[in-house]
Amino acid sequence: QVNLVESGGGLVQAGGSLRLSCVVSGSIFSIDVMGWYRQAPGKQRDMVATITSSGSANYVDSVKGRFTISSDGAKNTVYLQMNDLKPEDTAVYYCYTHLYHTRWSAGYGYWGQGTQVTVSS
Repeated sequence: QVNLVESGGGLVQAGGSLRLSCVVSGSIFSIDVMGWYRQAPGKQRDMVATITSSGSANYVDSVKGRFTISSDGAKNTVYLQMNDLKPEDTAVYYCYTHLYHTRWSAGYGYWGQGTQVTVSS
């Protein structure tokens, strides 16, 4: 069993900043990818940023230069620093991880419960 607990969402004015955190716990041998996705009302869930265990980060074009993803492998935690927030960033943000339960198991993907980010104009 794996649990993902997100925190840090909230209401902020345009131009403001928020920092999301997600702690992964449970039966974990290794984690190879952690990331953040978001889903606005009436839209599909889209990737925002991902980071591999080697530190390679990937961002959707709309957040490049404003958002920074980072991780702490020792704490199985991923962060998303969001600066210069815009109303179009309003969405439920979901933490995602792809991990292995044992050295020999297949990999599995898990989602957090989501945290609301609302940016007012």
